[in-house]
Amino acid sequence: MIKKYFILLIAIAFTGVTYGQNLLNAKSPNDVTNKNLVDGEDGELTEEDDSPMDYGYINDRDIMWSTTVWEIVDLNEQLNLPYYFPIDTMNIGIERRSLFDALLLGISKGEITEVYSDDYFTARKSLSEINESLTRIDTLDIGYEQYNAGEEVYPEYIVKQSLTSRDIVQYKIKGIWYFDKRNGEMKYRLLAIAPVSPDVNEMDSEEPDMVELFWVWYPDAREVLNRTKVFNPKNTSFSLSFDNILNARRFIGIIYKEDNVYGDRKISDYIKENAMFQLLEADQVKNNIRDFEMDLWSY
Repeated sequence: MIKKYFILLIAIAFTGVTYGQNLLNAKSPNDVTNKNLVDGEDGELTEEDDSPMDYGYINDRDIMWSTTVWEIVDLNEQLNLPYYFPIDTMNIGIERRSLFDALLLGISKGEITEVYSDDYFTARKSLSEINESLTRIDTLDIGYEQYNAGEEVYPEYIVKQSLTSRDIVQYKIKGIWYFDKRNGEMKYRLLAIAPVSPDVNEMDSEEPDMVELFWVWYPDAREVLNRTKVFNPKNTSFSLSFDNILNARRFIGIIYKEDNVYGDRKISDYIKENAMFQLLEADQVKNNIRDFEMDLWSY
């Protein structure tokens, strides 16, 4: 165990040094923002492979036990702020974006194609459908009067509102905990992620409904999220990516659903109007997962 952590620390240290050298050796800002550069032969800069680390193949026979859970990642939590900021992209470099902007940009460029309207991946969601759910176009009363009178509606009487990364309040993630009997350890695999925001048609109301804008099959988004860097307050010379921190579970999540015999019902479906008991039930689900692994090593 000590040897494993020692190797991990060495890898982190060298990764941080590499990023620092990229910044110090860059001849222009473009070298820093668009490439990962390392020292090549004769001191020349060459491009480094920055692809996400492969998960590796898992044989079904090696999975001794598994359970699927859904979690809410509330962006009001301090640990979850890296997924929310930056919301103002005019005054910051292009290499840093919020998680929502990274996902939406990847979808618009066609780099993320596995996009669905639900967490069971039964119906795909196109870019045009996503844009419709992000935009509301309304007409003021005086505009309707012009329209009914057969006149052209003035542009100032047409109100257009769009959801941005500023409006994202939480993320929902779907993942599977499983016990790998070959390696003898409990592991987690993130399966899907969805941004959640107020309904664009109810943005002006006091208590708008929260809606899932779209669900992304996470393995399909890893390349994009691995390129998008996250601010690291502990060490600015060691770059992190969304893929790094999501796979490392560097967030505070609250379980709101677990696969079960009752049609995967939510905790709020059988514990109603009691937020405290719902949180306790979520903790109990988490404890059951941890206790399963601990019980395997009881003698």
